[in-house]
Amino acid sequence: MTTQQIPVVVLAGFLGAGKTTLLNHLLRSSRGTRIGVMVNDFGDIGIDAMRIAGQVGSTVSLGNGCLCCAVDASELDEYLEVLTRPESRLDVIVIEASGLAEPQELVRMVLASENERIVYGGLVQVVDAAEFSATRERHPETDRHLPIADLVVVNKTDRVSAAELLAVRETVGELAGKAVVVDARHGRIDPELLFDRVVPEGEIEGQMSIEDILYGEEYGDGDGDSDGMGGAHAHHHPHASYETVSLTAASPLHPRRLMAFLDGRPEGLYRIKGFVDFGSADPDNRYTVHAVGRFLRFYPERWPEGEERLTQLVLIGSGIDAARLRKELGECERTGPQDTPDENSMWGVLRYVQHSEDEEPS
Repeated sequence: MTTQQIPVVVLAGFLGAGKTTLLNHLLRSSRGTRIGVMVNDFGDIGIDAMRIAGQVGSTVSLGNGCLCCAVDASELDEYLEVLTRPESRLDVIVIEASGLAEPQELVRMVLASENERIVYGGLVQVVDAAEFSATRERHPETDRHLPIADLVVVNKTDRVSAAELLAVRETVGELAGKAVVVDARHGRIDPELLFDRVVPEGEIEGQMSIEDILYGEEYGDGDGDSDGMGGAHAHHHPHASYETVSLTAASPLHPRRLMAFLDGRPEGLYRIKGFVDFGSADPDNRYTVHAVGRFLRFYPERWPEGEERLTQLVLIGSGIDAARLRKELGECERTGPQDTPDENSMWGVLRYVQHSEDEEPS
């Protein structure tokens, strides 16, 4: 790729679910990652934008009204153009939707954007575990919002009993289909679920940062999550709810078998990233793969001169079977000269190479 694309994550959920708390957590734990924020406020005063503005250098508020009511993506593109300028050096953009927004329309706007510097980063739907039943009664559209999400965060799990949480998880799971579902307290999820964190120069990856020390035991970020409890809650680690599986293969992958794996990827598998070597099926290029939820994209680029030709993939998900994933991906490797792909084998891959025309969500 000639230009590194910036993932755009849509953060949605009804009023009070904890979207702003989750976003504030992402900002505080960003470390070296530069996050651009777009807040889709509903009402006369951008309260959420004001709350966030004290924590980041440049917050873009979309102002009055609901963004999803726009007839096309022209207004969204205007703000994306500002945030994606090279001098901004952003690594990710998060759009916090109004609690009354239609998330599907926001997703369509991102996918329809003509800005070549962005890529869809997924729809995150935040659910209030304590108010889930009441929310469904007040907002029946919940039942159609969850199935289009890529990641569902069941927030405020500390406010319900184990039995209540199990019931909420079962219902959310039924509604969300193949979306990944993770639990959270106070909106705390690991940013690695959504985007690649940048490790500042001189810092060792995995070590505690100043933000970890300052905010590691802080509660109540502004949505009423504070319950005055420390102790056990202080040791809740968000990364415990997901797994990361890495694969390196020296043999090229067979395009048809890889696409069969990707088309049928299992529940709980949320993100896939890395490089794929298709060998003789396209000897000139390696393919960067970017998958989030149901969204999949390949980016061909020339092999760097002198670099060893390997397939290197990272898979991130919740409740995934690591051994099974490694086995299935291993079966995508070509076994020898007799396993040569035919001339049409790359068609399935090329379907997911980005084109200039407008795209719709799958």
